[in-house]
Amino acid sequence: MLYILLFLLLIGAFIMGMTVLRAGLFQLSGDKLKKLLEQVTSNPFKALITSVLVTATLHSSAAVMVITIGLISAGMLTFPKSIGIILGTNIGTTFTTEIITFDFNQILIPMAIIGAIFMLFKDLKIKSTGSILFGMSAVFIAIRGFEFLSHPLTSMPFVEKILLFLNQSHFLSVIFGTIFTALIQSSTAMTGITMGFLSGRILNLDSGIAIMLGSNIGTCVTAFLAAVGAGHESKLCAYAHIWLNVVGVTIFFPLIGWLASISSVAASSPDVQLAHSSLIFNVMSSLFVLPFAEHFGKWILYVHGKKI
Repeated sequence: MLYILLFLLLIGAFIMGMTVLRAGLFQLSGDKLKKLLEQVTSNPFKALITSVLVTATLHSSAAVMVITIGLISAGMLTFPKSIGIILGTNIGTTFTTEIITFDFNQILIPMAIIGAIFMLFKDLKIKSTGSILFGMSAVFIAIRGFEFLSHPLTSMPFVEKILLFLNQSHFLSVIFGTIFTALIQSSTAMTGITMGFLSGRILNLDSGIAIMLGSNIGTCVTAFLAAVGAGHESKLCAYAHIWLNVVGVTIFFPLIGWLASISSVAASSPDVQLAHSSLIFNVMSSLFVLPFAEHFGKWILYVHGKKI
């Protein structure tokens, strides 16, 4: 029971770290990023590139989707022009998963202490920098905690059974990734937890990739909830986000073995392999849809236009 409580605390620490990190980054550049999203939607390619940069900066595809839905609700952006932004968020979020594979173990505690001290300052820039440092250190500490707990947790019969099912079934792994991500509302946290179990050699890479694919569907819940009660076009944006990820996962589901093989060539560490798999999946999915962005938008209108 103690290990379960520690696991839940680590999930809380990870999400808290991401929230504090995102808040610091947003305080430094939030208004500029919003204006950037408003101004560069003249064509899908520009919107995609900008969205990648904004999402990588904020470390959250869900946050960018919520901002986009907010802009649409305010009449500052139209649904057709949001397609490029939606495509870019999926690529930009992989930046975080690549970053958390780096080894910062030696400086995590000093980083957290310096960050906490900086957060006490009144100066906005210093305070925001402190939030970034403290949030990032919390995220990395949580990741290391997941790795440390992976073995003790598997000594518990029901956890062992869950992992056994996940290792044996890609489909169940996708479902698990979808549901768990929807509950904690963070695909990055889900990927971070998966990385911990991969590093502990408790989970195989194929199942880890399947969980990652599921997390891409589960993260759509945040944008969907943001669109509830909003206008017609805001809901279309949320539906487009869901369809993009569901179709992408459906296409790549039979290619899990291929993703594992490619990422194994690119890296030796399983957590890095998962990060690379996420990058390949999201880049290929978004770039495949990009040339057909206008048609994709029209299809969303056709399917959901009269049902909202």
